[in-house]
Amino acid sequence: MTDSTSHNRLGEETSPYLLQHRDNPVHWWAWGDDALAHAKETGKPILLSVGYAACHWCHVMAHESFEDDEVAAVMNELFVNIKVDREERPDVDSVYMSALHQLGEQGGWPLTMFLTPDGEPFWGGTYFPKEPRFGRPGFTHVLREIARIYSEEPDKIRKNAEALKERLQPAAPRQAGAPNEPLLEDLSTRFLQAVDPDNGGLQGAPKFPQTQFFSFLWRTGLRYGNKQSQTAVQLTLNHIAQGGIYDHLGGGFARYTVDDKWLVPHFEKMLYDNALLLDLMTEAWRETKAPLYAARIAETVAWLTREMTVEGGGFAASLDADSEGEEGKFYVWRKDEIEEVLEPEEAALFCGVYDVRAGGNWEGKTILNRLDTIELMDDGTEAKLAEMRAKLFAKRAERIRPGFDDKVLADWNGLMIASLARAGEAFGKDDWIEAAARAFDFVCEHMEIDGRLLHAYREGKAKAPAAAADYANMIGAALALASITDDGQYLDKAKGWVEVLDRHYWADEMAGYYFAADDTTDLIVRPLNAHDDATPNANPTMIENLMALYLWTGEERYRERAETILNFFSGAAAQNAVAHAGLLTASLDVMAPAHVVLVAPEDGDAEALRNALREVSLPGAVVQVVGENASLPESSPAHGKTAVDGKPTAYVCVGPLCSPPVTAPEKLAEAIKAAREVRPV
Repeated sequence: MTDSTSHNRLGEETSPYLLQHRDNPVHWWAWGDDALAHAKETGKPILLSVGYAACHWCHVMAHESFEDDEVAAVMNELFVNIKVDREERPDVDSVYMSALHQLGEQGGWPLTMFLTPDGEPFWGGTYFPKEPRFGRPGFTHVLREIARIYSEEPDKIRKNAEALKERLQPAAPRQAGAPNEPLLEDLSTRFLQAVDPDNGGLQGAPKFPQTQFFSFLWRTGLRYGNKQSQTAVQLTLNHIAQGGIYDHLGGGFARYTVDDKWLVPHFEKMLYDNALLLDLMTEAWRETKAPLYAARIAETVAWLTREMTVEGGGFAASLDADSEGEEGKFYVWRKDEIEEVLEPEEAALFCGVYDVRAGGNWEGKTILNRLDTIELMDDGTEAKLAEMRAKLFAKRAERIRPGFDDKVLADWNGLMIASLARAGEAFGKDDWIEAAARAFDFVCEHMEIDGRLLHAYREGKAKAPAAAADYANMIGAALALASITDDGQYLDKAKGWVEVLDRHYWADEMAGYYFAADDTTDLIVRPLNAHDDATPNANPTMIENLMALYLWTGEERYRERAETILNFFSGAAAQNAVAHAGLLTASLDVMAPAHVVLVAPEDGDAEALRNALREVSLPGAVVQVVGENASLPESSPAHGKTAVDGKPTAYVCVGPLCSPPVTAPEKLAEAIKAAREVRPV
């Protein structure tokens, strides 16, 4: 090993992505004070490379360039090289991805940014090939040219860096009125123009699930009686559920497809995508009882518990796209491979249903899909197909598995805990709720120190400062478990984490929560926005959480803060509504918070009423069981409501109005449908 200022320092890291690069000839540093101090000492510019373990093009660039001695020699001579796992440090990724966007470049990973020794970006891109191709210059040419300009034209570098840093500073958006009912109803219709009428999803390729966009369509479709919006969501979910983006043998969804028909994925499976799809599909199932959704939900939960749960109960981050250095190799099939496993009659049926043909449907191989047979077949045929899938799944298990990133991330776990708990409630699966509670306990036990969360955990070590989304999503998980289990400890946890957010993340000079805490010291700026990303933004999530806490406690401060956040970012949403679908959805919780109160007499049991909630979708609702003599806050429209004739009684309150009392479980769904829908004047 070389001297301490020049060797590859990633061997002591816990991130699987960083460990993938520990044997590179590049003298990598992990992001942190030591790396930044070294850059200042040497005066060299920084080459920042950001990626993640399941990223296909990250692997390509690594094999082409970072494992190449000649390329590494140029990197080591001219730059201080810093490698970042975007999942471990989403705050770092957010800052420099925003810088790339300010340069007019489309974002993506690997992210390759060039910084001054002070960490200020001055130029960048994404994937660079080793040799010139794809219309991109070769990487060594880029490296030498950047180093030359840095050395010979320092004024140009300084001007670029200062301009970029200025544009990265948070600024108050142009003010506009908070969304109202007519606007949201109008957007529910206008957003439909962006939906692919044949395949679902947004039009064009590549195709991402865009669950925040479609959750907005679902919520507004229910509220404004817009059947077209609901149909667009179902069309999208049907094609995702039957497309190649879904793993028909093992369960779980890939991140996106490169085509416009949901056929060809990059095969990585991310925890957050599966959490968000699980939640939306559960809501759609509550309303439609579609057997396809029930099957995909159960299969995906089985995948989660079988393959994505680490010791102690936390949920792992991702499965790679690649195995044996080849994208998708673990998942795709040749027709003759299937014919070796199945009996001839079975193979004929299976191949006909799952689009298996001699020439394949992708690069000579077959990605299993049912896009030509979206509708499920009769029960007997589906049972036979399930038996065949089990045989093929067992055969596939003999293959070399894709890489597994088993780090536990607080924000992604929060998403999955809430989704899994709600799915468990909807399907009456206590073991799913218990798995969600175990994951919640895992985060609290291993990733919280003195009331402060850490972002990532692996191999006994919790590290990386928590971002606002870690708190927001874990608060959401706590509130979901509070509604489902009626256990007060979850409510107390949610309140405590809100206090931490308010103390360390709140933007006093503007409004909303910064991405990073006030004591996260290694960032050049603290991002502040409310637009959607691959995962939900903390600010819309906190609007929903704060309104839920207001319903639970009656404390006006929660409602006031939710309204403050919504009002502050409404101007940004008015300028780009599609990018703020999460914020617009959250505005429904401010305008019309949903609260289902189940009043249970001392000798009565509200379980039958609770079970009746499975029959209808009421997203974002707080479900609260109270004793007959319990006193709800005076601010609640259900304040003073009592059991009728000594029977367990439900009140459905949406906004300031409550339904008449409901004692018959079979009538509760009707009461919810009547209460949730409004026709704006």
